[in-house]
Amino acid sequence: MAYIINFKNLDKTALPQVVGKNASLGELIKAGIRVPPGFAVTTDSYLNFITITGIKDEIQYIISNLKSGDIDSLNTTCKEIQKIIINKPLPDEIRSAIRDGYEELCNRCDVEDLPVAVRSSATAEDLPNASFAGQQDTYLWIQNSDQVIDKVQKCWASLWTARAIDYRIKNDFPHDKVLISVGVQKMVNARSAGVMFTLNPTDGDISKVVIEGNWGLGETVVSGSVNPDKFVVDKIIMETTDKTISTKHIECVFD
Repeated sequence: MAYIINFKNLDKTALPQVVGKNASLGELIKAGIRVPPGFAVTTDSYLNFITITGIKDEIQYIISNLKSGDIDSLNTTCKEIQKIIINKPLPDEIRSAIRDGYEELCNRCDVEDLPVAVRSSATAEDLPNASFAGQQDTYLWIQNSDQVIDKVQKCWASLWTARAIDYRIKNDFPHDKVLISVGVQKMVNARSAGVMFTLNPTDGDISKVVIEGNWGLGETVVSGSVNPDKFVVDKIIMETTDKTISTKHIECVFD
C-alpha cells in the first residue's frame, strides 16, 4: 500500500489511488509536457486515517443524524466532522510518508522549504451527470513539512464542507463512496495563469481549445473572482479564432 506516489509514476491506471487531477498530471509528464514536480497523497492514506483513528464510524454516526433540508443541522454536522478530522493526529506512517515526500521534493528542486500548492481531488469530481469539482479546498504557497501535513488534513476535512455534503445529498451520492487524494506540487510564481479546456465547454466543439487567464496566480480565474481574458484556438488551423480581453481588476500574487 502506497501512502504517496510521485507524479512521474502516475497515469490513468492510478485513478482509484490518486483521482483525476493527479493522474492527469502523470499523463502530461509521460506526454513530455513540462509539469512542476510533486507527489500525490493517495486515497489509501485518507481511508487508513479515518479507519485506524475510528473517524469513519464517527462520521457515519454524525451523518446519520443529519436532518434533510435543515440548514442549521447541515452547518452543525459539517463543522463537527471537520473539527474531528483536523484535530485527530495522523498515524506515524502516514505523517512520515508525507514528510519524506516533501523533503525529497525540496532536495530535487534544491530549495529549502520549497513553496508548494496543496490541492484536493475527490473521487466523484468527474461524473457523467454531476460535477463535484471545485468543492474541496486548495492551499497555495505552503512551506515546510509541518504546514504541508496540516494542509493535507484540511484538504481531507474539506470533503465535509456544507456545500459538499449538500451536493452529495441532492445528487443521491453516498457519502461513504467518496474518497479524496491530495496533490503536493511545486508552486509556479506565475506572471499570468488560468485554465485551458481541450474542447469548447459552451457547445462541446472538440475542434476548439478555450483558454481563460488573468495576471498572477490562477486562483482569481478558478474562484470566479475576475472576468478573465478568453481565447478560442482552432486545433485544425492552429490559430486564435476568437479573443476577448476583459478588465481584470484583481491579481493574486505571493505577499
